[in-house]
Amino acid sequence: MSISEYMKQEHRECDTIFAKAEEAVANNEWATANDTFLEFANETLRHFKKEEDELFPAFEKQTGMQQGPTQVMCYEHEQVRGLIGKMAQALENEDRDAYLSLAESMMILLQQHNMKEEQMLYAMCDRTLPPELREETIKAMEQVAL
Repeated sequence: MSISEYMKQEHRECDTIFAKAEEAVANNEWATANDTFLEFANETLRHFKKEEDELFPAFEKQTGMQQGPTQVMCYEHEQVRGLIGKMAQALENEDRDAYLSLAESMMILLQQHNMKEEQMLYAMCDRTLPPELREETIKAMEQVAL
């Protein structure tokens, strides 16, 4: 399996959960919204941890690039973490309008971020990491927990 295949699948899974949470908020189904948003937040943060703890260090070690694309991705991860916090606050307040506004910002940020990772960074990882290191990295990512 390639890094691209593995990580793109995770992006799609997070996108699906995100959409379910947004739908629940739009319908004022607050209990479902809270549960689903928590699942989205946990899966997204776990995905970031996989990248930051396993994938990015493997890529940086292999290429010697430490100020390049991984640094940009980590900066964007911080932006997403900030939005997750604001969205959680909107949920806690059952503020539908605030949540949906933040969700729109989140969707745009994640679409742009995921596109950069999928079209550039993951492809670079697949090209530069030797097959055995790709496999080791995927196995290590599968073990990551929050």
